[in-house]
This record gives sequence, structure tokens and C-alpha cells, in this order.
Amino acid sequence: MARPVLAVTLGDPVGIGPEITARTLAAVAGEPDHHGVAVGDAEALRRGARAAGADVEVREVPDFAVEPAGPGVIDVLDTGVLGTDVPDWGTVDARAGRAAVTAIETATRAALAGEVAGIVTGPINKEAIWQAGSKHLGHTEMLGELTGVTRQDTMFVVRNTAVDGHHLRIFFTTRHVALRKALDQLTAERVRNSVDEAMTALRVFGTERPRLAVAAVNPHGGENGAFGDEEIEHIAPACEAARADGLDVTGPVPADSVFHQGLTGRYDGVLSHFHDQGHIPAKTYDFDGTISVTVGLPILRTSVDHGTAFDIAGTGRADHATMLSAYRAAVDYSPYAPAIRATYG
Repeated sequence: MARPVLAVTLGDPVGIGPEITARTLAAVAGEPDHHGVAVGDAEALRRGARAAGADVEVREVPDFAVEPAGPGVIDVLDTGVLGTDVPDWGTVDARAGRAAVTAIETATRAALAGEVAGIVTGPINKEAIWQAGSKHLGHTEMLGELTGVTRQDTMFVVRNTAVDGHHLRIFFTTRHVALRKALDQLTAERVRNSVDEAMTALRVFGTERPRLAVAAVNPHGGENGAFGDEEIEHIAPACEAARADGLDVTGPVPADSVFHQGLTGRYDGVLSHFHDQGHIPAKTYDFDGTISVTVGLPILRTSVDHGTAFDIAGTGRADHATMLSAYRAAVDYSPYAPAIRATYG
């Protein structure tokens, strides 16, 4: 696409999603090299814009091919789930859950059909989508079913990194499981597969010769088994196998230093092994600039990496910085949409 169109889902309409979507699209309205279209209930977006104090007109559009109107106007493809009956702010509601799911389904279909270059997703409430009948743990699993993909991975992108032009990417061997279960799932085969998936993603997103560091899980990398044997039994063999196949892989590297090394440009990516191992350094370094990209899907998807913040929804206090970062990342990555489709389709 000469000017990529991006579908921006509102997330849960009673969380902060409509507010941060309105502020994000207002901030970029009139920029000539992209067009963001909100997907969700138009009334929810209007209410979000009012709560956020965004001085914009919310224009309903029939499809994604409509030309942008310019500054002061944000577009929405109205999914019509709620109509004018939007539930109260900050409440777990099955109707809100259904609206959030419908927006995701609509945006995903558009991406699969090539109507948009990618999707940017606002935060959803898991309890609400479960009340609406969804069986999925969250966005990632839902998108996998919608696109026919059984294995997806999360790539964190820390956009405001210490070296000019370098964005550290963080990958995960396991995701949403208890720490004890994550360690049980840590096998040489699983780590080796995760290395391959990370290296593939780095190439797809523009790194020709990627350098990947694989984190250790125990203090000081296990100290040759004194503090644990996961490095000896699983992580080191996986790294050795990857190097034998010609991949530029270093590890296991103690986790208390590997993320700093990645941030300063020694590595293009870091493979972490459980949820908080990768989340904590990224969010501590740059909470607002860290965004999530789902890799393994045949479509481009970026996302905020925070929740619905029901406690402040509707107050105008929500910060849209992470949503804006996710949107701009999608603009930057939109040229890779054909490679994403070719690799994962």
C-alpha cells in the first residue's frame, strides 16, 4: 500500500481503549503517509473522545477505502454491537466483551483480505470476553484461531532504546503460565524451536543477519549447576545446536545483564523464558514505548502492553503514549506486511 491503512480496535469499550484510541488517532490525523481507522462501536469512541478531552469529529465510514478527512476528524468503522446503549465505565459486562471480540474479528478479516496493512489492538478484559462466550485466553489465541495459525509468539519491541536506530526485540519461550509450569516446560527442544522462531521474526522484520542472545533462568546463569541445572540440561544444548546450524546465537547469558547488553546494541533480540523475565526489564526501561507484536500470524498486529485500567476509565487520565507507539510501530512495519504473509501464511 502506498499509504497504509491500519485498523485500530477499541478494545473493551468500557475500559480506557476508546479514550487512548481517540487521542492517538487525533494526534496522527492529517499526517499524509498513513490512515488509521478505528474499529468498534462509534458511540463508544465518541464517549471516549469526550472523556479524553479530544477536540475531534468522529466520522463513521463504510469501509477502509475512504480517504481521510484531515486534521480534526477521526474515522470509525462502526461494528454496531452496542448502538447507543454503551455500558457504564469500568464494569465487567458481557455486551462490552462481545463488542471487543467483534471489533477484533472485523479488523482481522480486513487484514486477511488485504483491505488494511495491519491491525493495532486496544486492551480487552478477559473476564468480559469470557462472559460473552469466548474461550480464548486473550488476543493472541483469538487471532490464531481467526487466521488458522496454531503457534504464535510475542515479540516485544522496546522502541526508545539506547542506540540510535536500534530497537531491542524480546521473545518468550513460554507465555501465560505459572512460573513453576514455565520451568517445567523449559526443554532443550522447546528452547531450540523458540530460537528458530525468534530468528525468523527478526529477519521478517528487517534484520538481515540477526544476533540473538538466550537468557539464563538461574542466578549467575546457574554457576555450573550450583544454582540450578536448567542451563546445563536445556538452554546450553539448544544454543549449541543453533550455532551448529549457523545461527548467530549467544547463551545462556545471565538475565541480570543480557537485557542491558541488548539495549546497548550487542544483540538484536533476546529470548527470555517466562513472562516476567522479559516484561519487567522492558517496562522498567520504557513503559510507554514498549509495544507488543504478534509473530507467527499471516497479518501484521501490534498492540499496547497494558490492560483496560477500569479504575480510571472515563476520567480522562489515561495516557495514550503506548497506543501511539503501537500505532507508529505498525506504520513503520507496514512495508513488511507482504513478507509477513509470505512467511506465516
